[in-house]
Amino acid sequence: MWSCSTMDAARLPIDGDPLEHAGQLIAIGRPDEAAHFLRGRVAEGRGSALTRILLVRALLAAGAPAEALEAARENALLNPGISEAILVLGEALMAAAHLPTAIAEFQRALRLDPSSSAARLRLGLAWAEAGEAERALAQFREIDAGDVPDIAAHIARAEAMRTQQRSDAGYVRHLFDQFSADYDARMRGQLGYQAPEILHELAGMVMPGRHDLVALDLGCGTGFAAEAFADMVAAIDGVDLSPAMIAKARARGLYRSLEVADMETSLARGGADYDLMLAADTLVYLGDLAATFRGVGRRLKEHGFFLFTVEMSSAAEFELGPKRRWRHSEGYVRRLAAAAGLDVAGLVAAVPRTEAGVPVEGLAVALSKMQTGTK
Repeated sequence: MWSCSTMDAARLPIDGDPLEHAGQLIAIGRPDEAAHFLRGRVAEGRGSALTRILLVRALLAAGAPAEALEAARENALLNPGISEAILVLGEALMAAAHLPTAIAEFQRALRLDPSSSAARLRLGLAWAEAGEAERALAQFREIDAGDVPDIAAHIARAEAMRTQQRSDAGYVRHLFDQFSADYDARMRGQLGYQAPEILHELAGMVMPGRHDLVALDLGCGTGFAAEAFADMVAAIDGVDLSPAMIAKARARGLYRSLEVADMETSLARGGADYDLMLAADTLVYLGDLAATFRGVGRRLKEHGFFLFTVEMSSAAEFELGPKRRWRHSEGYVRRLAAAAGLDVAGLVAAVPRTEAGVPVEGLAVALSKMQTGTK
């Protein structure tokens, strides 16, 4: 870490230690100048591995993640055996929101230098960002507090993730960003996914003849529900945690608006905006549904409906299954609906998908908001 006053840095002769000069510029909040200086050295053929590493960090500090990533990739190609070059590539990938690839590069940096606390810390933080508390803790616990003074705080945050009564948002985002490329083929082909069609059939039973509705698709994924309900909606908005899935949904051209957001956070905003709300195979990533049901109660218009699927629990109110998907009991759904001021308009056994060829037992549920001012 470099430290000096702005005046000292301005007077620092470049014919001294050039990397020290660039590092001081970054430390005092002038990363653009550092990046300009370091680019010049690279262009002059004086771009050592350390020069290029510092250039990447200057660009990151200057808020230029795309340029930083380009520089980091070039440096990693030139210096594939230097752990610090691979580490800074991981940092650039994280800044560019390429989490899975960043994790792979942090792992590579750690293989090159197993003693690197910096690489281990970055890998742990990346696993935490992905919602993988156990993997994050495995890295954090290998780090000496003398190397990372605030490691205890990182451990505490990862420990707290393990007690959440829902799947961590980072885990869900990471999972679906990874699956987005072949999501449609995987869901329809391998898993026999039919949740949107099941909900459309349920809608025909509990709200026959309704059309030209304004709808919200919670956990919209790539847009299967928008297709299934195209005959009923005049406009449909979508919310999903995964930017990659939102990009796929946007390509369908069916949504009025799309938002990368957590559904609980999204539901907490706005008023009674929707005639219909959908959550097809989405609530399996939430254990405690109280906040979601309260949000639905707020956002539904009078005589509006909330249609969703859950995987069934025959014992607990809700429990985490072996595939890290939450299951819910019928009694729990009914109790929370009543607490949120929602009526059970329909509830049927359903198989929204299969797992390894075995039907997944679930429920398709329709809740209605029948009274003005219901919360």
